[in-house]
Amino acid sequence: MVEVIRGHAAGGYSSVLPPEISKPVLDAMGRVPRHEFVPRRRAASAYEDRPLPIGYGQTISQPYIVALMTDLLAVKAGDKVLEIGTGSGYQAAVLADLGVEIYSIEIIPALGKAAAGRLERLGYDTAVTRVGDGYFGWPEAAPFDGIVVTAAASYVPPPLVQQLKPGGRMVIPVGRPFMMQQLVLVTKDAGGKPRTRVLLPVAFVPLTGGH
Repeated sequence: MVEVIRGHAAGGYSSVLPPEISKPVLDAMGRVPRHEFVPRRRAASAYEDRPLPIGYGQTISQPYIVALMTDLLAVKAGDKVLEIGTGSGYQAAVLADLGVEIYSIEIIPALGKAAAGRLERLGYDTAVTRVGDGYFGWPEAAPFDGIVVTAAASYVPPPLVQQLKPGGRMVIPVGRPFMMQQLVLVTKDAGGKPRTRVLLPVAFVPLTGGH
């Protein structure tokens, strides 16, 4: 649900980005059948490095940004991750392939239902989905080792910060809707104090909901 703003990843941003995507993440990206997560008429373009429409004004993120956001989470098998914005289920599938227990929330019922069926059909048993307003997170499943938000918020939602474990990491785009935003990494130290770092400019669809 994002596109990297090309040509803006340098100039102060590169120092906080990984020099390369880790091999486990790349391997997971190679195993997940991306064509299963796009409309059939878009299957021929599924492996191009660009976002693709999936209906309801939403898109599946370009492969690079999925890999980058996954890598920034720095998760390991057995970790618990919250995803805000299931979309087609592709990001959840990549995380599930890494052995992560993934809780994913989608606000658009039709997309959420379709993604749940797709993830079940493809065997991603560690992915749990539900339809709801992701701004408020998933309190009964918290705390989380990682949180990934695939829609742009005007600020980092406090409920998500609260649900992040000490030592955990959240990746979220922050900025105004339909304008250039910033991909932000939120980390918590051992004492639970959050720290925020701006990574690079991106363009996401807006986070919606009753908030």
